Amino acid sequence: MFKGFWSLKALVIGVALGAAGSASAQQTISIDGSTGTAPLVEALGKAFSAKRGITVQVGKGLGTKARFEALSAGRIDIAMASHGLNVGDITKRGMTVHRIAMAPVLFGVHEAVTVKGLTDEQICSIYEGKVRNWKEVGGSDLAIVVLVRPESEVDMEVVRDGIACFKNLKIPEGTQSLARAGDMARALAETQGAIGMTSATFVAQSKGKIKAVSLNGASADEASVLSGKYRLTRDAFLVVGKSPTESVNAFIAFVKSQEGAAIIKQNGAIASKN
Repeated sequence: MFKGFWSLKALVIGVALGAAGSASAQQTISIDGSTGTAPLVEALGKAFSAKRGITVQVGKGLGTKARFEALSAGRIDIAMASHGLNVGDITKRGMTVHRIAMAPVLFGVHEAVTVKGLTDEQICSIYEGKVRNWKEVGGSDLAIVVLVRPESEVDMEVVRDGIACFKNLKIPEGTQSLARAGDMARALAETQGAIGMTSATFVAQSKGKIKAVSLNGASADEASVLSGKYRLTRDAFLVVGKSPTESVNAFIAFVKSQEGAAIIKQNGAIASKN
């Protein structure tokens, strides 16, 4: 009897320890993928961690193929993705796609730039190298420093598609190209006279060091984006694997909640309605 009792007790303790170990392993959510989506997810993760005590770790970025391979292999819990995601293909692989926000892509400038708005034609003239000083477009006497993202990156794709004169525009050789969205944001914040493609989230988080210029009189606010008046936008997605943990499901639910929507809005993006 006693032998059976102690065997049963050992089994119960073993199961409890195993469950505790499993729960402990779920106290960190690992996320990686699109660097343009990262600052928004970091803000959401910080709020979620404060509320639930579950750490959200956002990586430094993974390419399209690498992020989904990492998700399939279990090296990350959630993949971040953006504009141009093939939802059908991802779904066929057993993953679930959550569209969480629409983020405006805009032209940000260093805080010293006094110009508040530009037209399509002025943007193209700047990026062609025809306009080299801000005074030529109504600003102060300050040299323009042009910054770009690589052609393969989402921000450049959105600008190419959304501005007619930019579609086949040739960027002069020697123009500084920033591979990561965070590198672009830092360059805009630190370089006097700079202009570059960035997201509303980076502008919102820059504490005034980066300013957004309106485009053809339309600012990148929610009303202008939803009406189509401001047309440069990118989607933000979170993708989860076949068997997400309770912690991952809780984070997704938080992102889609009213509290999550408020955080998304505070960070310059527009929460998805679906």
